[in-house]
Amino acid sequence: MERLPGFRDFYPEPLPSRDAGWSFDARQYVFDKWRETARRYGFREYDGPPLESLELFTTKSGDEIVGQLYNFTDKGDRAVALRPEMTPTLARMAAAHERNYKKPLKWFAVPQLFRYERQQKGRLREHFQFNADLIGETDPAADAELIALLIDTLRSFGLTEQDFVIRLSSRNAWHDFYQQGREGVSPSQKSDEYNFFQTIDKLERTAPEESEQKLAALGFSLAGVNRFIESGKPTAELQSILNNLAARGLHNFVKVDYHVIRGLAYYTGVVFEAFDAKGEFRAIAGGGRYDNLVKLVSGGKVDLPALGFGMGDVVLLELLKARGRLPKFDAVTDVFVLIEDEQLRSQSLKLVHELRAADFAVEYPLTPARPDKQFKRAQELKVGFTARVESDAYVRIRNLKTREEIVAGFADVANHLG
Repeated sequence: MERLPGFRDFYPEPLPSRDAGWSFDARQYVFDKWRETARRYGFREYDGPPLESLELFTTKSGDEIVGQLYNFTDKGDRAVALRPEMTPTLARMAAAHERNYKKPLKWFAVPQLFRYERQQKGRLREHFQFNADLIGETDPAADAELIALLIDTLRSFGLTEQDFVIRLSSRNAWHDFYQQGREGVSPSQKSDEYNFFQTIDKLERTAPEESEQKLAALGFSLAGVNRFIESGKPTAELQSILNNLAARGLHNFVKVDYHVIRGLAYYTGVVFEAFDAKGEFRAIAGGGRYDNLVKLVSGGKVDLPALGFGMGDVVLLELLKARGRLPKFDAVTDVFVLIEDEQLRSQSLKLVHELRAADFAVEYPLTPARPDKQFKRAQELKVGFTARVESDAYVRIRNLKTREEIVAGFADVANHLG
């Protein structure tokens, strides 16, 4: 039996081979960094169900998203889908209980997400994602706070300004450009703004001739679009964010880049993406403002401004491996309790249990084994100490690094394992 394509097995380190699976230890390391940084910024963790009503996602993204989902009709005859993203769930949850919380809400989650689409480098059919969102604040200071969180999250892995950059842009700036470009254009040449945004979003991945053709059909020229991008002039809201980040000493991590527009239709203002500085990978993270989504999901009952970003584990882990930023993961066992005299197994089990209760990681032979085999196992586990019960009162402790041995009272063993 093999795993489904686009899904992953997570093995403890060391992996038996390069292609055997993904490292659970590395995944947990990433999760811990995500959580530690979010909590330092005052964000609180939440979660929601991995299975949602299909309508939640079509309301946000339209019926075309169904082709990208794992969706089905459940036994209650409900149209449901595995969540492809977390933001609709967050919007639903915030709308349901927004009166219970002081604003702004600063929430984060680490969900597993699912999309049925073609596998590519850095993109699978499932992944884990760090979602951080700030709800209930319109001031650009909120955007700066979120971008600072993104920067410090990446810095927590040892990445520097030489490794990544945050590309900052604005849907508002592009909206103004679009509106100005529509002046004097005949109705037959006009198209909706969303198609224009989609074309801009794909500029760096599309041949210039194809982009020129698509833009011309919308009443624009590629040369005019490129001039706007190259100008890189920040709007007032972008300048406010840049000033805020500069005050924190983070100005070297961010630049205005109007190539970024974010293809998702629900973004309404500032948008941004994090990229590796060498351009070897897909976007590490991306996000922006979505001030209308809570209102849309709640059917107009709750209107809250919001912004957020998502950072997937697939690209991040590939980047950390490429830059040598993942630590070495070994199973951590502190003590191996040797049982060379089976008549002392009960006393040895008592010692094992007491040391574990004192927060030590302890191993021991589950069944009778030769002393040399037990010691070999202790070495394989790279333990710091062995302990052998010699009587009801005494335990012989050996430091495997210094080779020193001491005999301690049974109740005093933990004090000698520092």
